[in-house]
Amino acid sequence: MNFLPNDTLAGYARTAVDLRTRMVDYHRSPLAAQYLQAFFDSRLANHPSPSPAGVAKVLTAVRAITANPWRLGEPYVIAPAMTAIIAAAATALDLTGEVLPADIAPDNGGVLFLPEPIYHRSLSGEVSSIGAITWARTTNTHSGRSFWAIAGWADHHDPHDPAAVRRRQQLADRPDLARQFGPYVLTDFTEIPIGQPVDPRPDLPVLDGDDRDWEPAPDGRFCIDETTTPMRACAAVAYAFWRIQAQPLATVAAAPLDRAARRRAVRASIRHDTRVVMLRRTSPLAEPTDGEPKWHYRVRFVVRGHWRRLIDRDGHPFRIWINAHIKGPDGAPLLHGEKVAVLAR
Repeated sequence: MNFLPNDTLAGYARTAVDLRTRMVDYHRSPLAAQYLQAFFDSRLANHPSPSPAGVAKVLTAVRAITANPWRLGEPYVIAPAMTAIIAAAATALDLTGEVLPADIAPDNGGVLFLPEPIYHRSLSGEVSSIGAITWARTTNTHSGRSFWAIAGWADHHDPHDPAAVRRRQQLADRPDLARQFGPYVLTDFTEIPIGQPVDPRPDLPVLDGDDRDWEPAPDGRFCIDETTTPMRACAAVAYAFWRIQAQPLATVAAAPLDRAARRRAVRASIRHDTRVVMLRRTSPLAEPTDGEPKWHYRVRFVVRGHWRRLIDRDGHPFRIWINAHIKGPDGAPLLHGEKVAVLAR
């Protein structure tokens, strides 16, 4: 069961309920705990002198952080037309040194579905999909600091995902084990602090290109290269979604749910008010109209998408995403290069 091309709002809602129900069932299985322990083994190995009790405590907390959004989190679906915008905004994002408020996300926990996945290339050169993202606001009991725990999930059955192909090959001799996986597999986990400056990514290791097998991204798909971006892909996509879904650029529609799907959601005790995020603005951004212009353009040209920094009424900084658009008067020649002709007075 997965999202269908050109699906309706009702179809999105019905599929979201089915996928989340299966993920809730998966997290109740012994395999979920075993996979999570294997996933975090390498991370916990770098922790200074991890004790068995400390490791068990961390795994218990992370298991709740990764499982609860599937059942209790606010569900969203990104319509395919929005995927390119979210991917472009995530690729251009750098939050280093910024302080994020506690209300930056639309809810304290949520799950975001990407029917058209965004791919990312790791430092090893391997490509994997981001078919879903979960987030949860949590607090470190020792330091008292709050942060967003963000997890990236790959579609287990994505036919275009090289990582999914590798998993199927590894599980070829264990069909019983393959059937126990949920529709999504945890592939990434990171944190964004709340109320504290965002730390820069550690210096990227200098690796010999000959030692890496650089996998190509699937044709026509969006791929974030983590060897060059200042943020982890799943965190960048989550933040880009948080900001863009609240802008006029997007429209958020409540997806109707049929009676049968609603009953399945109630039986599974999962939140079922799915919202679909769609592209609203398709026309170019309007030119400023305040006062008499001091110049005008003689051509039209493409403005690349970029983040704009603003200040709210309380003096707090925030960002909005300015989508790529064509600027200039209607009917003027479209310039395809980097130079722009301006007629100044």
